Amino acid sequence: MSTSARPRFSQLTRDEAERLLERNHVGRMAFSFRDHVDIEPIHYVYFEGWIYGRTSPGEKMTMIAHHPYVAFEVDEVEGIFDWRSVVVQGTVYPLDPLGSPNEQLVYPLGLELLRTLVPETLDEGDPTPFRTLLFRIHVREVTGRSSTTKP
Repeated sequence: MSTSARPRFSQLTRDEAERLLERNHVGRMAFSFRDHVDIEPIHYVYFEGWIYGRTSPGEKMTMIAHHPYVAFEVDEVEGIFDWRSVVVQGTVYPLDPLGSPNEQLVYPLGLELLRTLVPETLDEGDPTPFRTLLFRIHVREVTGRSSTTKP
């Protein structure tokens, strides 16, 4: 495969990275515990420095409970040399309506945000009723890169 234009690589600004997080709703969360590393796709909402998502109970949340530090990535790809990518480093916090006072306070916001994507979230007609756990990731660090062949 040949390309006529050479790609130009650059760093995204914090504002550009946040706009990319805002306009997308599927990303990948990477997490580790001891000698095991995993990465899983999730749908999410980015709001005021936090990534809100939901998942099902299981090994992932058990691992995260022991080591809550994660990486989260979102990509926009138009071609092999035309793309934008954002990586977030942060900490996962569970949202439980019966949890700590802070979790109880933030849970309704997380549910409301996730319902902007799937209105039936945790309600009758929920297409993924097994995903009962809400969480949010504090965006501690965000970096972004891009490549383009466009003038």
